[in-house]
Amino acid sequence: MKTASHQESERFAQDPALLLQRLIRFDTTNPPGDEAECVGFVDSLLKDSGLETTILAKTPGRPNLVSRLKGQGVSPPLLLYGHVDVVTTANQKWQQPPFEGCVENGYIWGRGALDMKGGVAMMLAAFLRAKAEPASLPGDIVLAIVSDEEAGGDFGAKFLVEEHPHHFEGIRHALGEFGGFTFYIGSRRFYPIMVAEKQICWMKGRVHGPGGHGSMPIRGAAMAKLADVIRRIERHRRPVHVTPSASMMFKAIASALPKMTGLVLLSLLNPRLTDAVLRVLGRQGSAFDPIFHNTASLTILKGSDKINVIPSEVTFEIDGRLLPGRQPEEMLAELRRIIGAECELEIVRHDPGPAEPDMSYFEALGGILREADPGGVPVPLLLTAVTDARFFSRLGIQTYGFLPMRLPRGFDFSRTIHAADERIPADTLEFGAAAILAAMRRYRLG
Repeated sequence: MKTASHQESERFAQDPALLLQRLIRFDTTNPPGDEAECVGFVDSLLKDSGLETTILAKTPGRPNLVSRLKGQGVSPPLLLYGHVDVVTTANQKWQQPPFEGCVENGYIWGRGALDMKGGVAMMLAAFLRAKAEPASLPGDIVLAIVSDEEAGGDFGAKFLVEEHPHHFEGIRHALGEFGGFTFYIGSRRFYPIMVAEKQICWMKGRVHGPGGHGSMPIRGAAMAKLADVIRRIERHRRPVHVTPSASMMFKAIASALPKMTGLVLLSLLNPRLTDAVLRVLGRQGSAFDPIFHNTASLTILKGSDKINVIPSEVTFEIDGRLLPGRQPEEMLAELRRIIGAECELEIVRHDPGPAEPDMSYFEALGGILREADPGGVPVPLLLTAVTDARFFSRLGIQTYGFLPMRLPRGFDFSRTIHAADERIPADTLEFGAAAILAAMRRYRLG
């Protein structure tokens, strides 16, 4: 196992870009994860700085780490958490090796640079800096480094919440993924802070039809029915739902834009106009679309296991994402109206989340970003993906996606995550670490 010396710990605290390079070099592709070596490195980094740590694992090889930094006790504890597992690089063509942490053209390249070893590097650097000045902390800071976020969290955050909740007693707020990255509308630069996210609503479907020998084609076979299901899901929108989080988000964006542009965005909040406005907005509208709809993406298909057998049953799996406050039964009803009753559908996993966010620490976080970048506009974000926030919310903890990244115009954050050539500007890691440290020092709640 690669460990960190005390001298290295001090260097990593001051240079989160260097720390990210080191984290990227641990191949923690999930599945299988194999996060033990990476978490062990973080463990040694913290211990060599004089911090106590606790390692908790549901199964060997998938550890989680918890560490607490004592503050002055005048404010509740604040949680920082992040995951070190990453998604696969299989079948992707990279310009730079995905697990070397290369620096090229001012960027650090590698799987996890954005999701979310870059964020973990910021948090660790801020945590280590705070260790040197604990008197600056109003309350304790709890750091959790977790496994398995990319495959459902069963061995990571879910395990911690269900089996070791005492580590998080008294915590009301947390900083995690995903938010604080810049996006542009016209000449304005926005920093969305995640305050809410969609809910996992995974489904399994089945279609049936006559089977037989592959040499004797059959009309109306299960495969043909499946093709019709796919076409219907592709062509038909689900109903518009305007949630409180979406309303807050677009009112904040609109208020910072010229009057006419703002009015166009505000019209998204009228369900009778939403879909038409999304079409007019083009590519930007495509990015906003999942904020107003429950979504369903077919991702796994299973038919015959022999090339010469026409299957009488074809199963498929759907990655469904529910908006906050909506229920799985609504998703099934929306899809059945589109694909008809002949296709069987069932829910295989639903991870619920809170219907509305707790906004009590949002303004303080926004103020930190305005100080760091006076030209930036912090706004609340409804994340269309899911994070480990859904698990910590079961303990009454509100997560704010706060991994500040000042990104250059033209850098498409959402299309770079999980893709080939994932990378992050090296200089934005210091921007994020400084903002997180400021958030730790200013966390004051009665």
